[in-house]
Amino acid sequence: VLSGCGVYDGTEIHEASAILVHLSRGGAQVQMYAPDVPQMHVIDHSKGQPTEAESRNVLVESARIARGKIASLAKLTTADHDAVIFPGGFGAAKNLSTFAVDGKDCKVNKEVERVLKDFHKAGKPIGLCCISPVLAAKVLSGAEVTVGHEEEEGGKWPYAGTAGAIKELGGKHCVKEAVFSLTPFYEAHVDTKNKVVTTPAFMCETELHNIFDGIGAMVKNVLKLTGK
Repeated sequence: VLSGCGVYDGTEIHEASAILVHLSRGGAQVQMYAPDVPQMHVIDHSKGQPTEAESRNVLVESARIARGKIASLAKLTTADHDAVIFPGGFGAAKNLSTFAVDGKDCKVNKEVERVLKDFHKAGKPIGLCCISPVLAAKVLSGAEVTVGHEEEEGGKWPYAGTAGAIKELGGKHCVKEAVFSLTPFYEAHVDTKNKVVTTPAFMCETELHNIFDGIGAMVKNVLKLTGK
């Protein structure tokens, strides 16, 4: 499920690409979706500033990543899929929800909320990375998720405050790494009860290959939970 195209106002493109590569390697068939709604705003990514008097559609922008093969999120049903995965990027906090503006008091897009609740009720796995775990924390009360560490640690974890917000949303935050640890796996957290799998990704300032491999751990566990 995509939220636009570009880290500051949509889907984080590297995360989406990594998810697609790992899904392909895992033998999964993929369909991409996005809500057919206006973006919260449009960011000039060369300046990091909003552009005035410009609007874009989340579905239309997401089609850039999907190479045109995308459908409205309203058409996504649990009957047609074994799992659902949400990349990060600020679009998850701006277009799929109002978390970027409202924090713990945020609202979630009605179709996003429906999809999360439907997959949870059906016992089908949900994967999320970077900032998108806030969606599960808001919609699925008591869900265990990770956005990495809970302290900034000199700028290594610049969005560490999100962990506190997850707790305020009713979720449980679990500290995880985004780099290779002493165990032979990049870190993803698996909430086996709720079948929610999360990994920090770009919540950490680290090399791209670490983020790619952490996303791989998330995707691998999502596919494992499908039982196929």
